[in-house]
Amino acid sequence: MAKHEMQLAELAVREAVRHGADYADARVNHLSVEDLVVRNGRLGSAEAPEEHGLGVRVTIGGAPGFAAAPIGAGADDATARDLGRRAAESAKALSAAVAKAPSFAPLDAAEASWATPYEIDPFAVPLSDKLDLLRIAEASMEGSDATVVREARCGSRREEQWQASSEGARLHQVLLRTGGGMSTTAAAHGQVQRRSYPASFEGNYKSGGWEHVLAMDLAAHGERVRDESVALCAAPACPSGTRTLVLGGSQLMLQIHESVGHPNELDRVFGHEVDLAGSSFATTELLEGFRYGSEHVNLVADSTIEGGLDTRGFDDECAPSKRFPVVEKGVFRGYHTSREWAGRLGESESRATARAEGYFHPPIVRITNLSLMPGDWRFDDLIADCEDGAIFADTVKMWSIDQRRLNFQFTCEVAWEIQGGKLGRLLRNPTYQGTTPEFWRSCDAVCGPEEWELWGVVNCGKGNPMQVAEMSHGAAPARFRNVAFVGSESE
Repeated sequence: MAKHEMQLAELAVREAVRHGADYADARVNHLSVEDLVVRNGRLGSAEAPEEHGLGVRVTIGGAPGFAAAPIGAGADDATARDLGRRAAESAKALSAAVAKAPSFAPLDAAEASWATPYEIDPFAVPLSDKLDLLRIAEASMEGSDATVVREARCGSRREEQWQASSEGARLHQVLLRTGGGMSTTAAAHGQVQRRSYPASFEGNYKSGGWEHVLAMDLAAHGERVRDESVALCAAPACPSGTRTLVLGGSQLMLQIHESVGHPNELDRVFGHEVDLAGSSFATTELLEGFRYGSEHVNLVADSTIEGGLDTRGFDDECAPSKRFPVVEKGVFRGYHTSREWAGRLGESESRATARAEGYFHPPIVRITNLSLMPGDWRFDDLIADCEDGAIFADTVKMWSIDQRRLNFQFTCEVAWEIQGGKLGRLLRNPTYQGTTPEFWRSCDAVCGPEEWELWGVVNCGKGNPMQVAEMSHGAAPARFRNVAFVGSESE
């Protein structure tokens, strides 16, 4: 590990303790990002921001303190000392407002290094190779006069961390993620419809290297997504009513994120997100007994899984990564926690889900990699087992969910009506709604491991001030009974 950065972190911790901190930790972060977009035959955007800084977090008498500043290659010891002092002073200023000091779950300090495994370093791939791949992918969506936008993108992110704490932690991590995707938009018959691959918005990302972009084989899917976007403009609207719904993995991913992940963050449960993003219906008296879903629903949080965007050795509180059940055979089993929030529940250890956006924020509780475990159905068999009029829908288009993460509505990019045990006519704007527990309780089948995929979220916002975090959700297609569809067939 780089000697200078670790020395700065340790020096900041010592200075904070010298100024009265009961506890202190410090993180040096060096972040490099590259994002490329080719749009309608031209370079749409090219960004390569970089950040390098030090953040120090302390507690004094239960009051928190934090200070951060950018650093460069020539950062000196005075910067670290100043940040340690400032963090301690901010905690002292808040100490009179502490009614009851929080109890932090214990942690055995570790000295370790961890790095994301990869095959091809994306930052070593020539820019010309990346742009050639995107141009070919974008060109594969040409061929229809109805197409108005064609877009292909890729991105990479490398974060190197040095962490030290007053408890003796000394950690070094290198976190790497890569991915991309493409989309095409058509306008015809008074409609504007988009199709994306492999997922909407920015595509799909995984921890690892450029091999993930190559494996997606974007150009091989261009003709299909182009034709589907054009066909959707002439397709009938998805009919309203109550019917069986089969969700594809890229849509089920967001369903997991919004209706399980966010209400499972324990700080939200205790009201610490109410001013910005809301609270949670999954309150603590429901733990270990509440039926969150059917017996087919097994949701597992895992910051050690291969390919996850929050797969790492340690969280930003120096707690080692782990795997734990959130919903087990439909029963609510556990929360995402930090050391403070685990202490609030009286648990013996943190679930290691405290993270910060870079050096300039303190860590808060964040969703980690949270997945619906696969069942044993084959996709074709599941479709064949559905009655006529059931709907297969995939790929999110827009959504809303209430402040307690209880009532939701999702609109997907595409749907097919099931007829005779097969996918039939194409339908546009499938919009379904429900209430979180009732929806998950209606799940009666989940496809098996061969259909299971890990989907990345690169833009999850939380906190005040806002922090953006990344995580993944694994899912295979699953079936839900008696789901309400809304919309107008004459729209």
